[in-house]
Amino acid sequence: MGYFNGIFAATLSILNSNLELDCEKTLKHAENLIEKGCHGIVFFGSTGQSQLISLSEKIKLINILPKSKYKDKFIIGTGLNSLSDNVSLMKISKSIGFENFLIMPPAYYKYNDEDVIKFYSRLVESVKESKIILYNFEKLSGYKFSKKCITELAEKFPNIIVGVKDSSYNLYEDLKIKDFSILPGSETKLLKSLKLGCSGIITATTNVTAFLARDVYDKYKNNSNQTLNEKLCLVRGVFDKFNLISALHTLMSKEDNDFKNLIPPLKLLSNTEEKIFFSELEKLNFNLNKPEAA
Repeated sequence: MGYFNGIFAATLSILNSNLELDCEKTLKHAENLIEKGCHGIVFFGSTGQSQLISLSEKIKLINILPKSKYKDKFIIGTGLNSLSDNVSLMKISKSIGFENFLIMPPAYYKYNDEDVIKFYSRLVESVKESKIILYNFEKLSGYKFSKKCITELAEKFPNIIVGVKDSSYNLYEDLKIKDFSILPGSETKLLKSLKLGCSGIITATTNVTAFLARDVYDKYKNNSNQTLNEKLCLVRGVFDKFNLISALHTLMSKEDNDFKNLIPPLKLLSNTEEKIFFSELEKLNFNLNKPEAA
């Protein structure tokens, strides 16, 4: 068992028509996901438009999180390149009771394992007594964690570097570290990864598949027959044919127009894409309000 176990959603950020973060609606959406089955929520992951939302808006949202009855289930994704800004956001979060973070290495620049270890070392030295999930997503950062790098960081900072979100999928099958959470970034990997000893998942699409994913997780833990895993994987497969953020906001906007608001260059699905997207979900009889329907 790792420090983080279960089904986690990289929650969506909800913006108003001026493309400003609507903190109250973003929090409410996250709380709804917990009520639908998620064990926890990551704010400002890549799904939450983290690289596009200002530091001041992130701080504004973090400042209202303590009022939530689910505050102990929240993880803060920093979504920042600057070492200094990462440290600042972590310190602000810790000052109001949040110590769990999802942090990706900086994007754009080319670097190696040694450089990554230096980056996280500076974070830990600056913000002690935190819990950090490493974010392994080469498509976004340009860097892919090696097993050696992960192991060295976990050994250097036990009880601080406590997990990895593996969205590059080069780690979850073979990485073995005691009391370390390994969380793939796709529902298609959930059941297989649990059988390999992983801790759960952190994904974009649990914004809409929370019930299905939780059912698969619980049935695995209870040694029960799986009845919804195939549907869970098929639904994720539909989303994987499109930009995940675009598809999620397109789907959610059918219930709330504010989900149409995306910060450029992000956008909703085109009319052609939308028709294909909804047609494929309909074939799976996937309903946002009754996702378990056969």
